[in-house]
Amino acid sequence: MIVGIVGLGTLGQAIAAGLRDDGRIERIASTTRRGNADNEALARQSNVIFLCVKPFQVEHVAREIAPALTPQKLVVTAAAAISTAQLEGWIGKADIPVVRAMPNTPFRVGEGMTVLAAGSHATPEHLQLARSLFESHGRTAIVEERLMDAVTGISGCGPAYMYVVIEALSDAGVKLGLPRETARLLVAQTMLGSAKLVLSSDEHPAALKDEVTTPAGCTIDGLMELEDGKLRHTLLRAAVAAAKRSASLGHE
Repeated sequence: MIVGIVGLGTLGQAIAAGLRDDGRIERIASTTRRGNADNEALARQSNVIFLCVKPFQVEHVAREIAPALTPQKLVVTAAAAISTAQLEGWIGKADIPVVRAMPNTPFRVGEGMTVLAAGSHATPEHLQLARSLFESHGRTAIVEERLMDAVTGISGCGPAYMYVVIEALSDAGVKLGLPRETARLLVAQTMLGSAKLVLSSDEHPAALKDEVTTPAGCTIDGLMELEDGKLRHTLLRAAVAAAKRSASLGHE
């Protein structure tokens, strides 16, 4: 199988890095918006074509690659806010299978979260192929396409929220006298371990939180500060704002 990636920015590079060790893939080809990129030629030689360009570039790219597309090829769009119906319309040919994907950048270290939705011509086999390509470097989920803006606001943008938390707690460590590298290690590993515990446990996160929160202990004082700072409300608003922005991009 030959995989083509149109758009080798941050996301395109993450996908390329994640797929590099997939034994089914004979070659990964790519184009960028710099230089004399030939997107149609890339699509012609590829079995699976990933569109990793900005949302405003998708229509132009779709029209460029359309002559090279056949029902035997699979197009996976990773552009936020662009629906499969929009992409199918820009391609302008019947029976071209399209799958919409929302991966995130931790894909490149094997811990990605990718959510998929099938277009009108994509079969369960197409969806499973796309899923298997992403599953090799993280976890996947399949949702109805109407939920993809919510996915964007949570897991698509989510790494940025987590980095802010890591940065803030690392600064706290420095304030308390820890060397910065030690503080960063403590925070990052704590976040990683906590996430793995959530994924491996049937318990609600609140129950796991209660396990750490002993009566009259240190943790409850820290949690009170988080509540005073409206951390929950702020994170909720961040995800909702990002999802609304994603939805608006699809209508621009």
